[in-house]
Amino acid sequence: MSRVLITGGAGFIGRHLADHLVAAGDEVTVIDNESLGSREHLDLGAVRFVHGDLRDRDTLARALEGQDAVVHLAADTRVMDSIENPAHNFDNNVVGTFNLLELSREAGIGRIVAASTGGAILGEVEPPVHEEMAPHPTSPYGASKLMLEGYLSAYASSFGLSGCALRFSNIYGPRSFHKGSVVAHFFKQILSGDPLVVYGDGGQARDFLFVGDLVAAIRAAVGSSAEGAYQLGSGTPTTVNELLDAMRRVTGLELDVVYEDFRAGEILRTWCAIDKARDAFGFDPGTPLDEGLRRTWEWFRAQ
Repeated sequence: MSRVLITGGAGFIGRHLADHLVAAGDEVTVIDNESLGSREHLDLGAVRFVHGDLRDRDTLARALEGQDAVVHLAADTRVMDSIENPAHNFDNNVVGTFNLLELSREAGIGRIVAASTGGAILGEVEPPVHEEMAPHPTSPYGASKLMLEGYLSAYASSFGLSGCALRFSNIYGPRSFHKGSVVAHFFKQILSGDPLVVYGDGGQARDFLFVGDLVAAIRAAVGSSAEGAYQLGSGTPTTVNELLDAMRRVTGLELDVVYEDFRAGEILRTWCAIDKARDAFGFDPGTPLDEGLRRTWEWFRAQ
């Protein structure tokens, strides 16, 4: 059994991860400022909850007491928001992450696994993306995650703090109602009867990974000695138009789709190679897109 702190653990991924770790016998603490998630969605009988922000060093230090490992999910994650307000993104992602690393070092935390990103760090490169590619962030959000990876590497070399960064692709699944990601957004639009707006011609490609496959990989990474950056995705490209076709199959509905101009700062085509993560900690995503979308749609309809 490990004692694991999840930052941002009341959010979409954090809630799934908390359940997964508890089911595996781990002792879980969550710290979250509840700006997006809520403690009401956690099993508070099984999870210790701390209301707080990573910029509040005193509260963060209390949450870190007695922990064996940290899974760092807390972040301002929306690319377009980071372009509109880069200072807010910097304050949340850069200052918050630095506080976490410093206080983890002081607390003697043995392991940190942090959420990063692939496309936003690497920029517009020929896919599949992989860990040896040179970074070229296209947004303040991508730059903030590059900072995270750099400081993780520096703290490992300078202070012996073991850690790795997991570059998440597009994660989807149940409990994602508050998310602005494309799957959640489209399902909400379908439920409300509004048209689905596609920016561009729908040929832009993404790598969609089901949240159940992701949280299994996170726990495996925590228990490993892997260091550096690792791409986590399905390893398969899916265009927006292909995603819409899959949603038609899953919902059984005709979809009202509107195409508009591309938006600045967004990557056109990206998906990732996952061999490094497979070799390091056995990453093996097994949920087909239609199955994952079906489970997600069933949850959205039940809400």
